[in-house]
Amino acid sequence: MKALIVGSNGQLGRGLQATAPEGMKSFCVDIDELDITAPSAVDAWVEKTRPDILFNAAAYTAVDKAEQEEERALAINGTAVGTLSAAARRIGARFVHVSTDFVFGGRSGVPYPPDATTEPLGAYGRTKLVGEQLAGPDALIVRTAWVYAPVGGNFVRTMLRLMGERPEVRVVADQIGTPTYAPALADALWRLVTAGVTGVHHYTDSGAASWYDFAVAIQEEALAAGLLRERASVIPISTAEFPTPARRPHFSVLDKTATFAALGGPAPHWRDNLRVMIGHIKAHG
Repeated sequence: MKALIVGSNGQLGRGLQATAPEGMKSFCVDIDELDITAPSAVDAWVEKTRPDILFNAAAYTAVDKAEQEEERALAINGTAVGTLSAAARRIGARFVHVSTDFVFGGRSGVPYPPDATTEPLGAYGRTKLVGEQLAGPDALIVRTAWVYAPVGGNFVRTMLRLMGERPEVRVVADQIGTPTYAPALADALWRLVTAGVTGVHHYTDSGAASWYDFAVAIQEEALAAGLLRERASVIPISTAEFPTPARRPHFSVLDKTATFAALGGPAPHWRDNLRVMIGHIKAHG
C-alpha cells in the first residue's frame, strides 16, 4: 500500500513516518513543495503518487495569530481540507484529517463525546470545524489536543527551555485537557485507517491535567532524567492573569471511549508518554 503524508515535517507528520506499518510506502510532502491552498497543485501530487491513504497533517496552528489572520487560517484549515478530500475521493483513497479540541467551548464538566455540540471560541477552532465539515462523510476525522513531540515547537520543549533559563515559570492552572504524544497519535491513526474506521473520533493520551499539572510533571521527569540540574518554581496562575488574543476552552477533555474500543484498548497515560518523550530527548538530544 501507499500513503501520502501532507505536512510531513510537522510533529504529527514525522510521527506518521516513524510509525508507518511494515510494507507501507510513504510519500512525504510539506509546505515548501506543496501549497495545499492551490487545488491544481494538490491534484498533481495526488495523481503523481496515487496513494491508498492520504493523511492531512498540515494545519494553521498559530491560535492567537489566527484572530488577525482568519482568512489565511480558513484557507489552510478549512477550504484546503475539502480540496484534499476531493482529490483523495477521485482516486478512491482513504482520507484522514486531524482536528482539535478547540471546536468545543469548554463549558462542560465531563469529557466531550464525538457527537457533542461544537462551540468554537475563536478563529482557530472555527476554521478547524469548517475543515471537519469539508472532509466528507467517508473520511476519518480524529480530534486531538495538546500535541507534543521531541521536535518542533510545543509546550514540553518550551517548558524545558524556560526552566533551564529562569528561576520561576508561571503556568495557567484553570485550563484542563489532555496532553498527546505525537508518535502515539500517529500510530493510532495508522491503526484506525487500516482497519477501515471512518467518521469523527477522539484520541489523546489517557488521563487529564491542567497546563500547570503538565508543567510540574515535565520538571519532575526532566530532573529525574538529568535534563535539568536545578528546580525552578512553577507558579499556578489563572487564565485572567495570562491574557491572550484568542479565548481558550477551560475544559476540553475528549471522550475517547469509542476510539479506544476500536483500537482494542486505551492509550497510555499522558505521564507515561511524557516519560518516553523525556527519555528520547536524553538519548538523542
